[in-house]
Amino acid sequence: MKILIVEDERKTGDYLRQGLSEAGFVADLVRDGIEGRHAALHDDYDLVVLDVMLPGLDGWQVLRGIRAAGKQVPVLFLTARDQVEDRVKGLEEGADDYLVKPFAFSELLARVRTLLRRGKTRVSNHLRVANLELDLIRRRATRDGRRIDLTAKEFALLELLLRRHGEILPRSLIASQVWDMNFDSDTNVVEVAVRRLRAKIDDDFEPKLIRTVRGMGYVLEAPDGS
Repeated sequence: MKILIVEDERKTGDYLRQGLSEAGFVADLVRDGIEGRHAALHDDYDLVVLDVMLPGLDGWQVLRGIRAAGKQVPVLFLTARDQVEDRVKGLEEGADDYLVKPFAFSELLARVRTLLRRGKTRVSNHLRVANLELDLIRRRATRDGRRIDLTAKEFALLELLLRRHGEILPRSLIASQVWDMNFDSDTNVVEVAVRRLRAKIDDDFEPKLIRTVRGMGYVLEAPDGS
């Protein structure tokens, strides 16, 4: 798999190129928008990791050029501005996903792999299982039409469970992707977080969605598999 990184911050760009290369990808790095647009249009990439603030052309302009040329390569936006309007603008312009700086590399890698698994299919801005829905743009969770207030970590945990619904997720994977930490068997942070999340999204609703698989981890799925 071949990935184009468009990032002008030298340290961040080198970090991304090294990390993605060590993860087994062919990673090309360019440091301005003009070169980034040219590379995206004239080479065959499986994914573009695109910073918003770039010299020459900004990320919005690069993305518009890619989509105007009819290229449907998945684009993961990197932005230092965690504003709803920025996320909405990026997705409306044709981005497939976004990540706010600073970010954990483990989360970026998980999102990269998710986009590559889905190929050139756009990522939905809403995740839904049964009557539970997550709005990724407005950062809202609802169940059976009722708003559920979540902390940032609870939202990240629920997003991970929903994105991979039906799949048993080990505690170690959850710890690395939600907390960017190596799992320590003496730490019960995952169990506590899952218990609190379950109290919010399952206790007062049917069907129950989060299930503990003894000795393996946790899975979110509807009883009928929907």
